[in-house]
Amino acid sequence: MSAADFISQMPAERQDTLTAIHKAISANDPSVIPVVKPMMGKEMILYEERCYMKYGLASTKNYMSLHCLPMYMNPSLHAKYSSLLPAAKFQKGCINFTNGEDLPIVVLTELIAECSSIDIAAMLENRKRKS
Repeated sequence: MSAADFISQMPAERQDTLTAIHKAISANDPSVIPVVKPMMGKEMILYEERCYMKYGLASTKNYMSLHCLPMYMNPSLHAKYSSLLPAAKFQKGCINFTNGEDLPIVVLTELIAECSSIDIAAMLENRKRKS
């Protein structure tokens, strides 16, 4: 299933928001390839860098989520964007939101552009070698 197929199966009122997020990630981080796979018990769009998940985009019953591994591994990045996105609910590595107003595309684009320079694959591979 493609990312477009995944989005087309979501509730109509979420499709524009999910499409905008998908386009922002694809346009601003050329290191990732979108694939639809299960993660944490549900299918979502995973944006993989050399087979490692860098971002994940999910739509659950009550909200949508953007999983962002660079933010999880960078507390200053997390702090910056949690203050820029006060309507969204932040966890360690994900942003939960109910609509596009909670996650304005301008701020999301800035987050993805900032994360694009972080090489998640190299970080995870180095971590494995040290273990």
